[in-house]
Amino acid sequence: MALVRYLWHCTSSFHPHCKRHLHLSLNNGVICTIWQRALFGTSSIYGNVSKQSSDGKKHVSSSNLPSTADVVVVGGGSIGCNTLYFLTKMGVSSAVLLEKNLLTSGTTWHTAGMLWQLRPSDIDVELLAVTRKLMSCDLECETGLHTGWIQNGGIFIASTKQRLDEYKRLQTVFENCPVTAIHTKSDGLGLRRVSAVETPLGTIQTPCVVNCAGAWGRRLGAMAGVNVPLMAMRHAYVITERIEGIQNMPNVRDHDASVYLRLQGDALSVGGYESNPTFIDELSDDFSFGLYDLDWDVFSQLIQGAINRVPVLAHTGIKSTVCGPESFTPDHKPLLGEAPELRGFFLGCGFNSAGMMFGGGCGQELSHWVVRGRPEKDMFSFDIRRFPHSVTDNNLWIKERSHESYAKNYSVVFSHDEPLACRNLRKDPFHEVLLTRGCVYQERHGWERPGWFNFEGTATLFDYDYYGVYGKRKHEDFLYRKLLEDDYTFDFPTHHNTIGAECLSCRTAAAVFNMSYFGKFYLVGPDARKAADWIFTANMDKPVGSTMYTCMLNDRGGTEADLTVSPIAPGDDDSPLAPSFIGDGFYLAVGGAAAQHNWSHINSILQDGDYNCQMLDYSTRLGLLSIQGPNSRKILQEVLDVDLSNDAFPFSTHKLAKAAGFMVRVMRLSFVGEMGWELHIPSEACIPVFNAITKAGANHGLRNAGYRAIDSLSIEKGYRHWHGDLRSDDSPLEASLAFTCKLKSSTPFLGRAALEMQKKVGLHKRLACFTMDEHVPLLGLEMIRRNGKVAGFLRRADFAFALRKSIGYGYIRDPEGGPVSTEFLKDGEYLVDRMGDAYSITVHIKSPFDPGNKRIKGLYD
Repeated sequence: MALVRYLWHCTSSFHPHCKRHLHLSLNNGVICTIWQRALFGTSSIYGNVSKQSSDGKKHVSSSNLPSTADVVVVGGGSIGCNTLYFLTKMGVSSAVLLEKNLLTSGTTWHTAGMLWQLRPSDIDVELLAVTRKLMSCDLECETGLHTGWIQNGGIFIASTKQRLDEYKRLQTVFENCPVTAIHTKSDGLGLRRVSAVETPLGTIQTPCVVNCAGAWGRRLGAMAGVNVPLMAMRHAYVITERIEGIQNMPNVRDHDASVYLRLQGDALSVGGYESNPTFIDELSDDFSFGLYDLDWDVFSQLIQGAINRVPVLAHTGIKSTVCGPESFTPDHKPLLGEAPELRGFFLGCGFNSAGMMFGGGCGQELSHWVVRGRPEKDMFSFDIRRFPHSVTDNNLWIKERSHESYAKNYSVVFSHDEPLACRNLRKDPFHEVLLTRGCVYQERHGWERPGWFNFEGTATLFDYDYYGVYGKRKHEDFLYRKLLEDDYTFDFPTHHNTIGAECLSCRTAAAVFNMSYFGKFYLVGPDARKAADWIFTANMDKPVGSTMYTCMLNDRGGTEADLTVSPIAPGDDDSPLAPSFIGDGFYLAVGGAAAQHNWSHINSILQDGDYNCQMLDYSTRLGLLSIQGPNSRKILQEVLDVDLSNDAFPFSTHKLAKAAGFMVRVMRLSFVGEMGWELHIPSEACIPVFNAITKAGANHGLRNAGYRAIDSLSIEKGYRHWHGDLRSDDSPLEASLAFTCKLKSSTPFLGRAALEMQKKVGLHKRLACFTMDEHVPLLGLEMIRRNGKVAGFLRRADFAFALRKSIGYGYIRDPEGGPVSTEFLKDGEYLVDRMGDAYSITVHIKSPFDPGNKRIKGLYD
């Protein structure tokens, strides 16, 4: 373990603060001591540990504050201590932790101290396993102190069939040293970078700051000009008097009552997530080891749910109450990773009252992020770059979405649930016209995108009603909510066949998809070609007019994105279709949900590589319509002024053309496995072009379709969804995307060395397609057994309407640990476990739908 330089308070001075509340949570006094010993045991101390002042408090001496550090971690709670611990494990020789008061004094000290292992994500489960190992084994071995880990098990209670189905589906320490400012500087490219941290004791020069300030994380981010989308709320639990006969009882979660019950000696701690939590508008810097008075009007709904489950509680007294500040985020996921606004500023906050559970796993991943530039696991769901700037600085969106995520924390997680909070934040030019045609919208990080089209009426989205709390009146006659509730099932929803009709229209006639929420970027400049060669896996040595499907990798060969890249010629200064530039230019179209991630990934490479080129974001200036299906050529030939024949306009090419009197960029591509074209349209031309397409399509069976249809059609054809069946811990070779990689050329690209090593040693997992004859839905996360042994799980699944079967994709491993070949895949007999029942499934190396790719070439029988 590397040198950790400062521990300002010895154990004896820290214990009194923790011992007062030792009975409230997971032996936090012991945890405080263990963190001190773990971080202090191999370090050297310079100067005085502390000194007593006239006010009776202990203060650190400014003479002992280091003038420089490799990394400064701000915040001494669970995630801060874990991050520092793993940084030193990785050999960081000069890491400093600054805590404005005492270790764990913010929100960690009043944690309920539970670690559940059933989560709706494989990554979540892996992160929790790290914390479990750390708390149950590693820390005790290293420090000689028992952490207070109690292996008493847990019970999840289901009160409804839907809930039961869900369960089946899942199975250097500076204290008293606040940060007062964060200094930045601009490099030669005008890029802002962290340069120093200022405290009352002096300034530390550092290129890296990690924001682990918990509920104070947003304030710390503001010091650096970084938006941190979290909201502080009061979160509470109570400790009962002694209850006879509950010793050795497991922890219990009753999600339907929104409560948990945790054994606390011979008593119970009772808490949960109420529908009307109290927001904290201003959180004092002096609020350390502090609590609020419990608002019984708010908490009573949880007590009633607990009594319904454990009737003896109605006659049991309350020994103590714990109500403290916690930080919550808009999607109830933590905020990790490097902030896109400021290089060297990392986030490790917003843990939604789960900092103790996730501390070990996230601290480990965050240390990899800091030291190596990226985490080891696929952390996109936690990455701050999942949010675009348009929402991270929108206070209304942060507040409403954080409330909804809090209030629904114990709700059943359905595949197609959508938020009701702060909708209609970002709308494309087609929004209103599609709404009147029955569009049921989905929301992705502020963007509204078409989900599917209903025939019951206009599914208008209303202002957020907070589900009828805070004196708000709950909306009545809310068609959108009614349609949403129809999806609250693990069976086929009532509108299953409506979505199927959209899919089959695309297969037999034509469908128009509004994909305007896509990110639309330009990479331009003298070094654009050089940068593109390094960033993208596909061969970029193609003429203007070509379009390449490609991946972007990390240095381990994992896939950071898949996208299309099109070489372009320079155009006019203000043209959204062809901006002016010197050198080379490329047009990038990327999935909207990952647009900010793509933007940040590319820009980081350009900055670190000192490339003389830039990225331009034209996402809001261009709409995007995709017209797909056997009749797409007939429809668009009436609208466009270019020849759409196979010879004149082959697949994977693009041209500028006129539609309804407006210039548009036309790209022959498909994400659904049919002949079709995308039209990238300047915003002011969107409605005229849409009307022209609609008019021309009236005689050719054209139908509006949404992303529910895209999801079904794309998986039926075998196309990947990034962060579904293709993630940053999956290589293109493992995902059967080797054709996107220029490995036959000598051109270097990011991740090439890792792919060549994979080819040499063999693949230890491989993506396969599975179909099921039984007419039941597959939803993803279902366990796959090969020859009776667990070999993987479905990453992504849906219903394939043309095949008339449920279909899914999952990575298969050899249970014996050997390499996985296509022969290994073919030789096995497979079963899938769906909610406790086993079903026979058929393996395919590639999708059985149009395996010869004739349809995208316009070759229909």
